[in-house]
Amino acid sequence: MVLGDGDGTGVRLEGNDVRMDAALEALYGQGSGDDRGSRGGRGRRGGLGESAPNVARWLGDIRSYFPSTVVQVMQKDAIERLDLTRLLLEPEMLKAVEPDVHLVGTLLSLNQVMPERVKDSARAVVRKVVRELESRLTQRTKSAVAGALDRSARVQRPRRPSDVDWHRTIRANLRHYLPDRRTVVPERLVGYGRRQQAVRRDVVLCIDQSGSMAASVVYASVFGAVLASMRALRTSLVVFDTAVVDLTDRSHDPVEVLFGTRLGGGTDINRAVAYCQGLITRPADSILILISDLYEGGLRDEMLRRVAALTTAGVQVVVLLALSDEGAPAYDHDNAAALAALGVPAFACTPDAFPDLMAAAIERRDLGDWAGRRT
Repeated sequence: MVLGDGDGTGVRLEGNDVRMDAALEALYGQGSGDDRGSRGGRGRRGGLGESAPNVARWLGDIRSYFPSTVVQVMQKDAIERLDLTRLLLEPEMLKAVEPDVHLVGTLLSLNQVMPERVKDSARAVVRKVVRELESRLTQRTKSAVAGALDRSARVQRPRRPSDVDWHRTIRANLRHYLPDRRTVVPERLVGYGRRQQAVRRDVVLCIDQSGSMAASVVYASVFGAVLASMRALRTSLVVFDTAVVDLTDRSHDPVEVLFGTRLGGGTDINRAVAYCQGLITRPADSILILISDLYEGGLRDEMLRRVAALTTAGVQVVVLLALSDEGAPAYDHDNAAALAALGVPAFACTPDAFPDLMAAAIERRDLGDWAGRRT
């Protein structure tokens, strides 16, 4: 359905359709920020004006007339097209918006200039989004990681009957089934590794906090909290631009992590990798996940040498160009190709696929093949 008041259609809108059309016109019509010319020569002008009350009213209208997924897109477009960032620093505005990942990214970019009177409202918005993401992602992540840890701990010569995984042993020996005796003769036992309370993998999340990575920072913070809650993992959480900040002590609370970031600014991947290199004490049992678009502002050759040294030492290095649902990301193709030549494929990953990625990394599967099967 195309909204409008009859430009060549012979149809005039009535009731809620008029108000829906007005809401769309305010954002996408002439004068709304990209001056596309008049519609049908009538000279209609859009825009939300400069006042918070007008914007708040418009936000209320779109929430009344459109589903939440459409509302989120319109809010994102309004912030970008009509430069409403300043108005988000008003508490009453934050109460009117529909919280989503994009809005959280915008708020985090304003963190350094946000007045104290707005911070409580901003935290409430961020916490709501984080809780929704946790409810969607936590259980799948824990199940995938725990399963991968169990599989990676299996042994071929279990010493005790209690260490035998009978279900997998039977499956592995079905070709040795004896019909006349109705039994399986197991030539090869599959066993559980001895149950350990010790940390079995070290995971380092290294997150680029440049402005283009906003959504990835949000999702990575949530996953960092989930991984940090698992006793079998030792999880470190590092964010960087031209400086490096270790937020591991906040990793239990994604909201605290997010407000500890500083979106925007330059990028020094080499410095970040150097810091993470110093955190790794058990290379063969370590996974380094670098989340970055790879636009390096530091020493590129040194960064590549550090990654090569890590992989040679046995670290499983994963490079995610984005961790979001935003589609194909922009990234530095030359650096991605250079990393691939080192055996470190670089690819984008959606939040829903991240649990399976972690499982593949823990089991040391071919991550290039893993990524290729999902494209």
